[in-house]
Amino acid sequence: MTKLWSFYLPQFHPIPENDAWWGKGFTEWSHVKTAQPQFFNHYQPQRPISDDYKGYYDLRDPEVLVRQARLARRYGIYGFVFYHYWFSGKRLLETPVNLLLANRRFTMPFCLCWANESWSRRWDGLDSDVLQPQSYSFADDKQHIRSLLPVFKDSRYFKHQGRPVFIVYRSEELPDPERTVQIWRQEVKKAGFVDLYLIRVEGFQGDFAPAEHGFDAALEFAPDWRCLQRRVYLDGDNCWSERPEEGVSGTIENRVFLYDDLVKAMLAKEKAPYIRYRGVFPGWDNYARRQKLGGGTIIHGGDPDQYQHFLEAVIAGTRAEFQEEDRLVFINAWNEWGEGCHLEPDEKYGYQYLCATRRALRKFSKPRFMATLQSLFSRGYLK
Repeated sequence: MTKLWSFYLPQFHPIPENDAWWGKGFTEWSHVKTAQPQFFNHYQPQRPISDDYKGYYDLRDPEVLVRQARLARRYGIYGFVFYHYWFSGKRLLETPVNLLLANRRFTMPFCLCWANESWSRRWDGLDSDVLQPQSYSFADDKQHIRSLLPVFKDSRYFKHQGRPVFIVYRSEELPDPERTVQIWRQEVKKAGFVDLYLIRVEGFQGDFAPAEHGFDAALEFAPDWRCLQRRVYLDGDNCWSERPEEGVSGTIENRVFLYDDLVKAMLAKEKAPYIRYRGVFPGWDNYARRQKLGGGTIIHGGDPDQYQHFLEAVIAGTRAEFQEEDRLVFINAWNEWGEGCHLEPDEKYGYQYLCATRRALRKFSKPRFMATLQSLFSRGYLK
């Protein structure tokens, strides 16, 4: 069985820091609600439907997580990867994970991904206009991993061959990753675990073997920014052009690419000589987050059918490459609403992306497996 893991953004509840930086009551919804379409057929604003979720939900309500987990499992999502924010002993946006730890009605497997970037006003993790800086020390490494031991010990926490799985978003930011990893592994073993299973996210700088940083595996970030192909511009006839001088407003200010181009480029990547788990994404449009910062990056033209074919191709490749325990695929994301990257139901597509996810998995049941492979070859998703 291929296990689908979906990244989960916890920024849907107010915290004092965001109140101070962005205004009282700020959450991810604050950006999402104000976005407007920038060109013909640009899907903004992206609104959640209001049946199971009460629309713009608040993650201080523990029942939201329970309902989300039930829905995700119904459509084939195996577990959630929660972004984890740690800044030299300071945690931010920790409420959802704290609530699920205390709530046994949340039965879904989960794990953590340390988003170890500084928080900036531009939402890019770079060193301009920093709101919450990230810093490192070996003493902090020890404090950090010790703080996570109670989480790792939870029976719902994802363990690979008995080893708690911990994902790091930017291992290349660690000053001495091998020493940090050594400290982490020592502390985890002292706590009674066999070891730690460390995964680094790749897709920002050149790929390299995870072992160079002391990690066990890599995870492909989706979308992989290095696979961006031609930038396109909408002309006066509502046709896509590669000529910027023909572009209309909204495609000049924003960087627009085509979903199909990026998917094909990601699927054409060579197989890594190390364990690299593949990633998929339903869409991307971070205009809502960046509408006051000079425009966003929009990967346009995707739909549930294209996403399903992408996921099917990745599942097929994963099944061919890995044994059962490593058949993991990571979906970005469950609820990145500010980046137009979510499986959660919305007003335009309803449950179609979730249905596409379930269909993709079901096509790999034994009676359908060969027919699915033939379809992928005929469509050019496999070679």
